[in-house]
Amino acid sequence: MKDLFKVNTKTIVATGLGAAIFTLLFMYVKVPSPVPETSFQTAYGVSALFATLFGPIAGALISFIGHALSDAIQYGSPWWSWVIASGVSGFIFGFAFKRTRVEEGEFKGKDIITFNIIQILGNVIAWVVVAPLLDILIYQEPANLVFTQGITAAIMNSISAGVIGTLLLVAYAATRTKKGSLSMK
Repeated sequence: MKDLFKVNTKTIVATGLGAAIFTLLFMYVKVPSPVPETSFQTAYGVSALFATLFGPIAGALISFIGHALSDAIQYGSPWWSWVIASGVSGFIFGFAFKRTRVEEGEFKGKDIITFNIIQILGNVIAWVVVAPLLDILIYQEPANLVFTQGITAAIMNSISAGVIGTLLLVAYAATRTKKGSLSMK
């Protein structure tokens, strides 16, 4: 459990790179939904990749910083309830860090299922609980609107993390040397 929250140079570099990629994807590679102020965001697939490779701290910071920067650049100021929810989702995605074998060159079957259970759980907690409650508490938004937005965001972000994140993790695992595949002759 101790290694799950370890921060080192690799984590810091990954956080900077991940936040930059997240910001760009969040701003430019999205598909609007019929629900106001919600979009299918490809950034959460990348967030899930980085969180799985570098842990919950990197995942939280990448999503939080990337979302805050994107909001600040596009709208002049972050919408903090959703920025915090992004950080929560990235943090929870990071629990796949030690529960998959992606670094060992394996990301099939059980690993894919484990990853997707974690990312769906992260998206539901972030978008169906955290974002709507903070919208109500911070901005006095109407409950029916924010829960509709939250449920929509949870579904779309789960699809993004599930499809894009899984494909990226499968591709990444294929680049890793599988444990026991090298032998001395």
